[in-house]
Amino acid sequence: MKVRLILGDQLSHSLAGLADATTDDLLLMCEVRQEATYVKHHKKKIAFLFSAMRHFAAELSGKGYNVRYIKYDNPKNSGSLLGEVCNVTKQMEVSEVILTAPGEYRVSQDFAGWSRALGVPVTIRDDDRFLATPKEFATWAEGRKQLRMEYFYRDMRRKYCILMDHDGPIGGQWNYDAENRKPPATGLDVPDTFRAPVDAITQDVIALVETHFADHFGELSPFHFAVTRDQALVALEQFIAKRLQHFGDYQDAMIQGEPWMYHSHIGFYLNCGLLGPLECIELAEAAYHKGMAPLNAVEGFIRQILGWREYVRGIYWLKMPDYKAMNFLDAKRPLPDFYWTAETQMNCMRQCITETKQNAYAHHIQRLMVLGNFALIAGLDPDEVNEWYLLVYADAYEWVELPNVTGMILFADGGQMASKPYAASGSYINKMSNYCGSCKYKPAVKNGPTACPFNYLYWDFIERNAGKLRGNPRLGFMYKTLDRMGDDKREAVKDDTRRFFKAIENNEKV
Repeated sequence: MKVRLILGDQLSHSLAGLADATTDDLLLMCEVRQEATYVKHHKKKIAFLFSAMRHFAAELSGKGYNVRYIKYDNPKNSGSLLGEVCNVTKQMEVSEVILTAPGEYRVSQDFAGWSRALGVPVTIRDDDRFLATPKEFATWAEGRKQLRMEYFYRDMRRKYCILMDHDGPIGGQWNYDAENRKPPATGLDVPDTFRAPVDAITQDVIALVETHFADHFGELSPFHFAVTRDQALVALEQFIAKRLQHFGDYQDAMIQGEPWMYHSHIGFYLNCGLLGPLECIELAEAAYHKGMAPLNAVEGFIRQILGWREYVRGIYWLKMPDYKAMNFLDAKRPLPDFYWTAETQMNCMRQCITETKQNAYAHHIQRLMVLGNFALIAGLDPDEVNEWYLLVYADAYEWVELPNVTGMILFADGGQMASKPYAASGSYINKMSNYCGSCKYKPAVKNGPTACPFNYLYWDFIERNAGKLRGNPRLGFMYKTLDRMGDDKREAVKDDTRRFFKAIENNEKV
């Protein structure tokens, strides 16, 4: 008998490990403590994946396959993937164990020793659900001084002939990002996100999570994620029909009380396998050709998948395992408690953390330019920041989380991904959101107790890291401004920064 193990982020009927499966094979799926708790994942993330796994197993059984599904609370659950495969090999005569390559380096390293541990041949098949293989990315990267996403994205557009007019891009430009930075307008009618009904399977999972993961971060209800491919397709179609047309203009905008905005919210489903990247891209491209959405919106959405998603995965497999330990700016400050509690007087941080607790989701500007921006300019420890991002978001897996945080958010890789640190003062958040109007702190005030902390922390960051960042050509203007800054201003920045961090250390609400 052949045993085919299906991981929780491999919920695709087109999975390589299922390509030649027969009803004589055993398809094994497991909810194990090892994967649920290696970081203390958001309750809603665990509920989503367990429910999606159970629904997928039911679909496979409905097709006539022999499925063994190990639930988390099964008293005989060994707690690990290897332990469950071992149990099968002890009980049955197994000729081969077939795996699809995992998305995370730690699991890949674990798989490498399975054949010896099991005493059974183990075949690991490439995961072909992505649009560029790690080998293809490595070939593209070879010999390049800088691995910029934009050039990789253009090659991917050519490879798949997406939004192309013969040899060039439709519209004459590869990238319409400059048109995708509108601040929030008044009176926007933002459609709600997709909401799936909670069935009996999901109800059982929610009860399980309430029992076994009560001390994990986040709120479990209301729960409305898609947990089947059919539901995920409806979520995708709803985005195309109702939100894509405004996605480009307002993809960077933030509005209090509107956590979903015009974003697609399909990262949950792409990253666990319920949706495939090319089908999402082609549906968006078709919407452009039908006149349903403008080019800047469609190109921006496609770039997130065909460009950024494939690019960060390529970086991850190219740079691991060394990438995980990078800390170019020697950041060491512990993660403040308010990242867990949302108890802060900085309204932008409070809004984004609260919505993350509620939804296991925040859109990319909230992650990058509010939560991540603070982590960068405050000098927070990359290990702690990476762990936080990995556990709080339902679409987070290390292959996508680590490059985004280490490279894009924290500049901890020294510029291997980003051409400059994405540091900003309070004026950026004020421009792109309505958060600041109801905040104790004022973005127009640069120093003192009512000043926006992003203002003085920004200049503290610039001065603190001058030895490593002054030579960056994209920061030249900032260092010229710093050099013209008077001693009184510099001292005020230092005083405010010291006061702010002392308050955090004393468990005061900042």
